[in-house]
Amino acid sequence: MNQKKRNISVKEAAKIMGKSEQFVRIGLQKGILPFGVAVKLSSIWTYHISPKLFYEYIGQSSCDLLSGKTLSYRTE
Repeated sequence: MNQKKRNISVKEAAKIMGKSEQFVRIGLQKGILPFGVAVKLSSIWTYHISPKLFYEYIGQSSCDLLSGKTLSYRTE
């Protein structure tokens, strides 16, 4: 059975976007980034980043990223 990746880590998303992990976490917590959710369980935050929504947001396909074709988003 072919299982697709169901979640992208905060670390991976931040690296692809050229942003800090904190940027991604806060964006998800505040509902600003439309590709995932942040849920607070007791005092610990957990994150889900949808691969499909993430790749749509950054304007690339997962195949592009796997083949090394990436866009640069750094503006600094």
